[in-house]
Amino acid sequence: MPHARSGPLRVLLDGTPLLGNRTGIGRYTAALAEELASMSEVDMRAVAFTVRGWRRLRQALPHGTRGRGMPVSARLLRKSWLRSPFPPVELFAGLADVVHGTNFVLPGTIRAAGVLTIHDLAFLDAPEELAPSDRDLPELVRRGAARAHAICTPTAAVADAVAERLRVPREKVVVTPLGVDAAWFTARVPTREMRERLGLPSESLLFVGASGPRKGLDWLLKAHAAAPDLPPLMFSGPGRFGVSDRVRHLGYLSEVDLRHVVAGASALVLPSRDEGFGLPVLEALACDVPVACSDIPALREISGGYARLVPFGEADALADALRAAVSDPHPASASIAHRAHAATFTWHRCAQATVSAYRRALDRH
Repeated sequence: MPHARSGPLRVLLDGTPLLGNRTGIGRYTAALAEELASMSEVDMRAVAFTVRGWRRLRQALPHGTRGRGMPVSARLLRKSWLRSPFPPVELFAGLADVVHGTNFVLPGTIRAAGVLTIHDLAFLDAPEELAPSDRDLPELVRRGAARAHAICTPTAAVADAVAERLRVPREKVVVTPLGVDAAWFTARVPTREMRERLGLPSESLLFVGASGPRKGLDWLLKAHAAAPDLPPLMFSGPGRFGVSDRVRHLGYLSEVDLRHVVAGASALVLPSRDEGFGLPVLEALACDVPVACSDIPALREISGGYARLVPFGEADALADALRAAVSDPHPASASIAHRAHAATFTWHRCAQATVSAYRRALDRH
């Protein structure tokens, strides 16, 4: 039945991704929380599903935002939510109009409308690559998608795939593109001291993200090894990466350091087999750093014609694209176009689209 409340929307956000080192989903959740907290039409609270550490949620949230913990392990909650909506999240965190599962899993609810963010469909494409703790994720997402009153996806490519493969009405899916922080547009190249601290060469190719089979890193390493004329390859992100005399792992970088490292790269490369959005592509364009990435639907969509797209798995083509990215100077007009394209992606726009999803969910509730 349609929503009839006159005050702000009471939104309960899954803030669990805010805990620990943040990769894509943690950064999305943090930026969305900041924007929602600033909107007068939304009264946002957050909840974390973890036995230990949920108290850190309060430090991770925007100033003045309330945070609660659900003192049950996420593993046990997932097993329960596979069978039924019990235990409902409102039992621990209070009543809400909308409960938003930001990370693939829709919490159980009593009365609230459910909104679920599905970032990509890698869990369906390669379930064998899931960690043992995520083996139940495909069924959890299917059930959550069926139960949700609205679904958010970062790209139209993912929205169409969700509708088709999870068999939900396309009108239930709302595209909520991610944003590029304003600081990326003024990012400066690393200082000499920073280069020495991080061991950065004067020229480098850069991959940003967590390691994993779907990121296409074997393909990248093969292409790079076969092209000794290319600059050294740097990996930035959590996980294990193959290293050699021309390949280095910088580890997990702070957001400030990461902006400097991207701004100073000769080119950014994102060779993913599967991607839901590809935020590093836009962040590199905001710094006017050339980009080479795999020619897959989401990256085609967000790059807007400003990246060199390579058929996945073709090592020679990737090496050629990286050579072109490193060596081809482009005019100032191209730099302006790169930055202007990246600037169309804002977290405020993401939050506005998300609030539209909340209202759609309440209308369908």
